[in-house]
Amino acid sequence: MVEKMDQFFIWLAHWCAAFVPAFWQPIVIIVLGVIGIICVFPALFAIAVLLERKGLGRMQNRYGPNRVGLFGILQPVADAVKSLTKEDIVPYKADALLHFVAPVLLVVVVFMGYAVLPVGRGMTLVHMDAALLFYFAVGATAELSVFMAGWSSHNKYSLLGAMRAISQMISYEVPLMLSTIPIVMITGSLSLDKMVDAQNQYSYGLPHWYIFTPWGFAGFILFIIAAMAETNRSPFDLPEGESELVAGYFTEYSGFKFAEFFLGEYVGMLSISGLGATLFWGGWSAPLESLQFVPSWAWFIAKVMTAMCFFIWVRGTLPRIRQDQLMNFAWKFMLPLALVNIFVTATWRVLGDGWLRWVVCSGILLVFYVGMSLCEMKSRHYGPS
Repeated sequence: MVEKMDQFFIWLAHWCAAFVPAFWQPIVIIVLGVIGIICVFPALFAIAVLLERKGLGRMQNRYGPNRVGLFGILQPVADAVKSLTKEDIVPYKADALLHFVAPVLLVVVVFMGYAVLPVGRGMTLVHMDAALLFYFAVGATAELSVFMAGWSSHNKYSLLGAMRAISQMISYEVPLMLSTIPIVMITGSLSLDKMVDAQNQYSYGLPHWYIFTPWGFAGFILFIIAAMAETNRSPFDLPEGESELVAGYFTEYSGFKFAEFFLGEYVGMLSISGLGATLFWGGWSAPLESLQFVPSWAWFIAKVMTAMCFFIWVRGTLPRIRQDQLMNFAWKFMLPLALVNIFVTATWRVLGDGWLRWVVCSGILLVFYVGMSLCEMKSRHYGPS
């Protein structure tokens, strides 16, 4: 029964494919997988938006949406209908073609990243030996869509917002990718499936997740901070700072096109959360050996939604930082610490098993973290100037 629940969606895909000739069955299975991704993750997006609006409401001592449906649970449906029925306004001097393509490209690029994410045991749409490289290569295309949106609008505020967004995304892409190199070094592969398999082991009932190592914990902290900056989440939401840029690079977007940017941002958050869970939290593996009876895909979704709750909590807690603080933090703190973490990972491998590598690696990371923090805070790069 446990195996049937775990492999239910795989069985369902093969059962549907059995109705077509054998030549078409692999194509049908891939198409069904694409349909599943397009249906499941936008549904999680709707749930995440509702949780965010209700959660932020409670944090700010207000109710949040509570009119549409029981306790406001149908608010995402009302928002979708509103977006579909609002008038689509295109500025007179805007480049109409690029203005239309930009949000579409963003959504397509975000969904392409899900193709290599292992959302369950045997539930990877496309198996790649260089899956991690593919994910980052595809994700970099999002910067092109942001620039297209800002430039095609023929609006100086949109263009300024696009430039700020691109500078931020490029800056934090470097520590984001460097934070994943230790995982590649330990696993010896760029395959996300092999990374999950390497962590799907247990000692005394506890998992061998990479986050439970000094270099894995440091890499995860770097990853999650860079992920918030990459997805323009608070406190790194400067590209769309309403008080300075009138909504940033999508100022001139309305109706369904604006909804596509909104969808792209949240589905991108779900995607980067899935990647973080795969790299550091064991992917679809259970947190305890005794809980392996729960379907693997359920654990993956639970980890993704846990990361989303963290994003929501941070948004309701931290204020927005300045642009100079944002750039200084990326290049003068996160980048050096990511490079140090790569050295620590190599030291971990060289020292072999035993308590000595825990002491040495933890000590190196702690010394560099405290030292860089004190130096940068004294130079007022992260505080008032």
